Amino acid sequence: MTQSISSGLFVGIDVALDKLDLGRSDSDKLPSFPNDADGIRQVVDTLRAAAPQLIVVEATGGLERPLLDALLDAGLPVSLVNPAHVRHFARGLGIRAKTDAIDARVLAQFARLASPRQAQKRSANQAELEALVTCRRQLTHVRTEQTNRRKRTSSKAALKAIDAVLKAVDTQIETLDAQIRKLIESDDDFNSIDQLLQSVPGVGGVLSATLLAELGELGSTDRRQISALVGVAPFNHDSGQLKGKRAIRGGRTAVRSVLYMATLAAIRFNPIIKIFAERLKKAGKLNKVVIVACMRKLIALLNAMLRDRLPWDQLNLVKNL
Repeated sequence: MTQSISSGLFVGIDVALDKLDLGRSDSDKLPSFPNDADGIRQVVDTLRAAAPQLIVVEATGGLERPLLDALLDAGLPVSLVNPAHVRHFARGLGIRAKTDAIDARVLAQFARLASPRQAQKRSANQAELEALVTCRRQLTHVRTEQTNRRKRTSSKAALKAIDAVLKAVDTQIETLDAQIRKLIESDDDFNSIDQLLQSVPGVGGVLSATLLAELGELGSTDRRQISALVGVAPFNHDSGQLKGKRAIRGGRTAVRSVLYMATLAAIRFNPIIKIFAERLKKAGKLNKVVIVACMRKLIALLNAMLRDRLPWDQLNLVKNL
């Protein structure tokens, strides 16, 4: 790290249900604020006056969103980081204990040494779309759980209760689908991107909405970075003479799960993905390896389309097929 980066002020904020703990790289003090509108306002005023080089907040299932949005609205540099990355970082420093105070100080160190990518401010439509897509995904999980439970139940009363739950969940998912579609069509940027994405054989409304909501980097980075963000980039596992198998890890699980299902359809109906998959199978690749490679190929194609704003039938790769 350069001296200019190391000498700046770095802040880590541990977000709990009822409080916010601030760890600073220039002080051992640990101020605490209530996790409500007034407390968040105090945090923003404090940090605006301190002018930190970077603020780090852990993702905590949405609990951090009001604070994150307030910091972004104030124009402060803030990063939203994966808690698992921070814990690995702490272990690397020899820190095994875990408390709110320790977490805040570790986050400040993480901001100073890891230099994570800064978060971008979301529009109101972006925030609403992300909430709707997340809710739909959660309800889909509930439907899967109840469907599996129904197969193992013989009690008539239990079956009746499960069927009632499934009916209610199906109704809510249909309502959410309509709301997601209405929101996308009402936003010119979303609508144009959605039309580009759905022009690709194998890409439907669910994948398109998920990419719009949870992969804002699509079209603004290269294929390697977008593959790593999704979690379909193979990482080396070599040491000395050992040449281990490449494996994927990390990334955005929600995006990867939906991309997986879309890729299964693309392998059957998308001409580029289909030929690519057949070539890999002829080379003796395992079925799982073929699917992951096709996922990586598909997301790279979508990234190129959005970068150049080209629909499927105009993409150079398709013309030269």
